[in-house]
Amino acid sequence: MLRQGYSLCLLYLCIAVLPLRLGAQQNEDVAESRPSPLTELGGEYHNSIKLLQNRFRIDYKVDEITLVFFREFGSAPVVLVRPDGSKIFQSQADEQDIFWYDSNTYDMINIKNPTPGPWQAVGQILPNSRVMVLSDIVLHAEPLPSMIFSGEILKQTAYLTNGEEPINYSQFRDVVTLSIELASSNNPNFDNFGASSEIVATFEDNGLGMDEAPLDGTFTGQFNLAIAAGEWRPLFRVTTPMFTREQVGEPLILHPNPIRIDVEKDGGGEGYHKLLIDAERELVDMSSLLIDGKVRFPNGDIQNFSLTELSADTREHLVVNYEYGVFRVKVTAYGKTVDGRDFILDVPEYTFATTEPEPEPVATGVDDGTSSESTDGMTQRAQGPTHSMNADAQTVMKQPSANADESPDLLFWIVVVNGSIIGVGIIVAGVVVLLKRQKTASGLSPNNLELNSLEDAQKKGVFARLISRLPFKK
Repeated sequence: MLRQGYSLCLLYLCIAVLPLRLGAQQNEDVAESRPSPLTELGGEYHNSIKLLQNRFRIDYKVDEITLVFFREFGSAPVVLVRPDGSKIFQSQADEQDIFWYDSNTYDMINIKNPTPGPWQAVGQILPNSRVMVLSDIVLHAEPLPSMIFSGEILKQTAYLTNGEEPINYSQFRDVVTLSIELASSNNPNFDNFGASSEIVATFEDNGLGMDEAPLDGTFTGQFNLAIAAGEWRPLFRVTTPMFTREQVGEPLILHPNPIRIDVEKDGGGEGYHKLLIDAERELVDMSSLLIDGKVRFPNGDIQNFSLTELSADTREHLVVNYEYGVFRVKVTAYGKTVDGRDFILDVPEYTFATTEPEPEPVATGVDDGTSSESTDGMTQRAQGPTHSMNADAQTVMKQPSANADESPDLLFWIVVVNGSIIGVGIIVAGVVVLLKRQKTASGLSPNNLELNSLEDAQKKGVFARLISRLPFKK
């Protein structure tokens, strides 16, 4: 019985020790097959070091390190814990000679002379997140074509490397801004001499525009070369919140826009203009040219048109002339260069104006004798401007005479109206005086006369009442 118990205890001890030996042996195998990134952070830079329970190790050889932690959108910045247990908060970073940039999705931290040993990041770090140690970030873009045109729309892809290793972590797109800028070479033999620099493309990895797939590590830029033709030098720029990397490319020649637009007014028959679209034949394969455009009429109406018939001839389009004024033509051209490269061209707007024809002169005359009518059209045109000026002068001189003829009529009616008012007043006054004399002759006293006058005024109304109050005395 004692022997069985001893055997059972020995078995339990073996079972307990075996996993520890296996775990240690596995760790030794992993260490021998792949060097631990945590111990080599200071020797070689790595783009994606997996966080082991949010822990990482900084080697003693590191003098400066830049780390990036990706966390949940809108969460608070992470907190760093040093090997000795002391903590670094984002709000206290400036006091400890640490540059800390925080956004909605990541923290970028630059530490000088970091303490060697195991560090820890505390925060809402994304699952399967990786701490990135930034070293030498480079934008690798496809070379530009040897023949490009002003106004051309280009698609170009690029990818990033960090320490000569591709960056495949999709969240890194929020950390950098990629752009290409064209700077003038200031060659006096070209039209862009002295021109300012132009940003012609910004690379995105969001699946929009010309980008094929979002978050695939391939950045796509859409060039809009709406700049002057000439010799330019491309400048590739990678910008992060902490630093900017620039890479200068070889000079390139930007050719003028090869599409030519002209118009033949009334060239399409009565009521139509003929639009002619051609190209520089030594640069463009004319048989591959397709045209998509629109015409804006003087009244604001817009007509879209497309020319898809392939031939080596000049493209023609008829424009209806139902309005006089300025016509605006905007065209996008699709085709191939003489070396077989496909292109898309945004052609500058072309305008032309039409004017309404002047109406033919028509002979006119006046019946009241102020101007004489020409009986022969040729005679009137022979008299020229002198005859017209004389007629205008006679008309101006006759106008005061007409006004003078109207003045006596107006004066006559004024006199008649005023005379009528005065005559009525005289008649009324005479009647009042006559009545007063008749009453005085009948022997009435003045007091009785005034009393009777008031009574008569009340009977006769307001007008008679007012007349009775007038101070008439004999």
